[in-house]
Amino acid sequence: MAKGQPRMGTALLRLLRWSACVAVCASAVSCGGGGGDLAPSPPPPPPTSANVADVIVDSGPSNTSVNTLFTSVTLCVPGSTTDCQTIDHIQIDTASFGLRILAPVLTLSLPVQTALDGNPLVECTQFADGYSWGPVAQADVQIAGESAPSVAIQVIGDPNFTNVPANCSGTGAEEDTVAAFGANGILGIGVFAQDCGPQCVSSTSPEFYYSCTALTCQATLVPLASQVSNPVSLFATDNNGSILELPSIPSEGALSASGSLIFGVDTQANNASGNETVLTVDPNFGYLTAVFNGQSLSQSFIDAGSNGNYFDSNIAPCSAAGLSGFYCPTGTQNLTATMQGVNGMMATVNFSVTSAQVMFDNNPSFTALPELAGTNPLPGSFDFGLPFYYGRRVFTVLEAQTTAAGAGPYIAF
Repeated sequence: MAKGQPRMGTALLRLLRWSACVAVCASAVSCGGGGGDLAPSPPPPPPTSANVADVIVDSGPSNTSVNTLFTSVTLCVPGSTTDCQTIDHIQIDTASFGLRILAPVLTLSLPVQTALDGNPLVECTQFADGYSWGPVAQADVQIAGESAPSVAIQVIGDPNFTNVPANCSGTGAEEDTVAAFGANGILGIGVFAQDCGPQCVSSTSPEFYYSCTALTCQATLVPLASQVSNPVSLFATDNNGSILELPSIPSEGALSASGSLIFGVDTQANNASGNETVLTVDPNFGYLTAVFNGQSLSQSFIDAGSNGNYFDSNIAPCSAAGLSGFYCPTGTQNLTATMQGVNGMMATVNFSVTSAQVMFDNNPSFTALPELAGTNPLPGSFDFGLPFYYGRRVFTVLEAQTTAAGAGPYIAF
């Protein structure tokens, strides 16, 4: 993403859970280009703690990102231990579900998932700020020492699938390149196991999944097992959720930030629950309630994939070119919001907002900015983005999973 450009769009909007293929390659997808680790390679040896992946906030593959959290993922052709590729700078997103890889960085030939009618299965992934289009493929997925076989993933921007239906292309700007996406892919590890869920099993509305021929694409039903899936839910162990740990960042920001993504909750000594506040979220949409400025915002969420805190306020907006959507107050604003879970538990969140223009001008090379914020185009919503995660240990527990602290779906910190 362009530096200074708000990106609300890594949170997929699910209905119930969230709100033409000119040259069809029916058997496999294989696309090469720039970025990522392009040479196929065997999976790396497991780290000392097999359930811990390193994460970093930096400027990303296009050297323009801010407050964007990345990790590396290894993909293998299903069943192979040698036909593999490790891809860096995969963005971590706790408000979407499933692994999506940009076609230009993918060199593997992965089998394409088929729709119920036997044609290639293609997905329109709708973000708050645009859409991505590409086939559903299968890959063995490894992150740190955790692995999942034959995971349904999306390959975004595959040149074999270019006839985008109007119902998809009409939802916003196309984000099918590394430059437009701001990452080599996205790893959705939110509270749901699939990216659409039961809605897409029984209905083609909304039109997320398509069966495509060489000439046309038609909306199609998709069984749960064929939907793009949260890889965490498919790990052999440590599969009930994850924890993000990031350091505190000085108010003026930092050049970068490093932390950990820990898989599992209450499955090992390093992921045990403690005295965190547990906030259950709506089991259909994943929402919680935020009370801010006297308003009760019932469609709020916590999203490591948003590069700022986004909410409606009378704080002065930025007027400089390229900063539309960010806040630029004359001085730092110290604010408070209250989160409330479906279980009635509440947590107070103190945060600050500093002028985006001042932060960018004073330290143009900084990529970790804890006081970055902007306007929210989603009614009734407060988006607690990556700044919320700085200095916290945040738990995300999946639907239908249990921990010592209770049953998911929930978030805790």
